[in-house]
Amino acid sequence: MAGILSYGAYLPYYRLSRETIAKAWGGRPIGGERCVANHDEDSLTMAVEAATDCIRDVDRQGIGGFFFASTTSPYKEKLCSPVVATALDLGEKLITADYANSLRAGTSALRAALDAVKSGSAHSILVAAADCRLGAPQSEMEQRFGDAAAALLIGEGRVVATVEASYSLSHEMADVWRKEQDKFVRTWEDRWVITYGYTENMQKAISGLMKEQRLSAKDFAKVVLSAPDARSQQGLALTLGFDIKTQLQDPLINTVGEAGAAQALLMLVNALEEAKPGDRILLASYGDGCDAFSLKVTEEITRRKGKCRFKSGLTFKRPLPTYGKYLLYRGLVGEPPELSPNILPSAPAMWRTEDWVVRGHASKCRRCGLVTFPIQRVCYRCQSKDDFDQVRLSDKKGIVFTYSLDNLAGAIDPPLIQTIAEMEDGGARIYTAMTDCDTQEMKVGLPVELTLRRMHEGGGFINYFWKCRPIRGGQ
Repeated sequence: MAGILSYGAYLPYYRLSRETIAKAWGGRPIGGERCVANHDEDSLTMAVEAATDCIRDVDRQGIGGFFFASTTSPYKEKLCSPVVATALDLGEKLITADYANSLRAGTSALRAALDAVKSGSAHSILVAAADCRLGAPQSEMEQRFGDAAAALLIGEGRVVATVEASYSLSHEMADVWRKEQDKFVRTWEDRWVITYGYTENMQKAISGLMKEQRLSAKDFAKVVLSAPDARSQQGLALTLGFDIKTQLQDPLINTVGEAGAAQALLMLVNALEEAKPGDRILLASYGDGCDAFSLKVTEEITRRKGKCRFKSGLTFKRPLPTYGKYLLYRGLVGEPPELSPNILPSAPAMWRTEDWVVRGHASKCRRCGLVTFPIQRVCYRCQSKDDFDQVRLSDKKGIVFTYSLDNLAGAIDPPLIQTIAEMEDGGARIYTAMTDCDTQEMKVGLPVELTLRRMHEGGGFINYFWKCRPIRGGQ
């Protein structure tokens, strides 16, 4: 039976207290904090992080497809799934697709992946959902939203949870939306949206699933209900007969925020980390209708549990000091002219350098074994030409070989930490920038790993490249 082979998650390093947001406007905080993506992150880079966490111990060449789900894709007319798949080094013989424009894009991609595996179209499909939504300044959504990503590997065999059944509804309703030219998410009056949108659709789909499968509320160990707020989630759970203290999964509103298309899958990852063999989990997601699933946890959960970075992502974090820094990170206030690089990228150049710029490949000389980054046609140790193999560095760890603190580079977060990292398995040295790091952490020998980030925009392109960041506990 098709199910979940592996799972992963990603929470950005930075947090913004809702009290800090409210204080900027003289309003009332709703409590807790929200995840904030760094200035060099977006939904695409966060999807890479979650997917990497998911397939850390998996043979990447055996994955048959990749589905990317988000309401905040960095491109309007260009698939993002091939970019993520390239960064993950999944190969070219791959089914790729983007799922967008709905809060249940994540579960829509999950359902499509299950159907593809069941039909034999692919042996396994990797699904990643990520969102970085913007609520209008001074609105409750600005406080409530949070940036995050989650990923699931769907296939057959040694699954940690089987998907027993699913049930979907479509419902046209102008409740939460964003037009082409809109920067911020729009919504109608809350009570109407919650009553006739969220509650009504979730109740119909969950009741329909339980009726078809002859299940009752007591048959589920955990109930994963994505929700705009804890109150709406608890009201729905009580209506359906679930115990909110023992069965209801934490919606993560106070610690992460409402993560859009990623929320349902992120909550499911959290539930799987806490699950026991034999547990049945209900998963439901709302957005222009509803998707509901019944999952059964297997003995294989003991093999995967504890390898996911979700818990460490909750623990290791850094607060944003000011609301102004958040505005700068999200591009809501303009960068000073000196921070905007005068760069004109070339599409052919991006295509030619894809293997080392996006895939994170280095060259390994077949004669002397020297590993170099970027890829070099001529080995500078033995001078052999075009006699090398490509090796992946993006999933390798390393240490800081040397670094400099540049206060004149015009960085959003000065100083810019320029780093040379020496990687394991060959000792290739990579010259790149450090991210998600305080200058007080920096030292020669600091353990680091690579992370794909936005570098700059120019010529209409978004340029991505690998930076390094400190390896923190649990990673």
